Amino acid sequence: MTATDSPRIVRPDPARAAPVRMDGVKDARMEILVGREHGAPNFSMRHFVVAPGGHTPLHSHNYEHEVVILEGEADVTYGTSVHRVRCGDVLYVAPNEMHQFRNAGTGDFRFLCFVPTSFDCGKPTPGS
Repeated sequence: MTATDSPRIVRPDPARAAPVRMDGVKDARMEILVGREHGAPNFSMRHFVVAPGGHTPLHSHNYEHEVVILEGEADVTYGTSVHRVRCGDVLYVAPNEMHQFRNAGTGDFRFLCFVPTSFDCGKPTPGS
């Protein structure tokens, strides 16, 4: 992308989100809104949709990410504690912290997740 290109304008759409294929995931889908494939050099913006009763994996990684809750509510495991989050909340997940999002509602739980496009001196961040 250059300064003269049009900006990428996209609206998160649960219908475009593809199933997340990782151990420990249940009924979670993801759509990349802005990422490496769109020419983003530093950060990727992802849209997650977690069905009722579903969850992301309990995991950690050596890069941070920021999360904005769009819809629903969830129990977030962060380290050894659990926190309830809902629409409008913003979270910072520090590098190497164990974390997981579990849908605690009766409808979809949706959030935006921002991650670096690369880590460890240039390795592509998964899902970026």
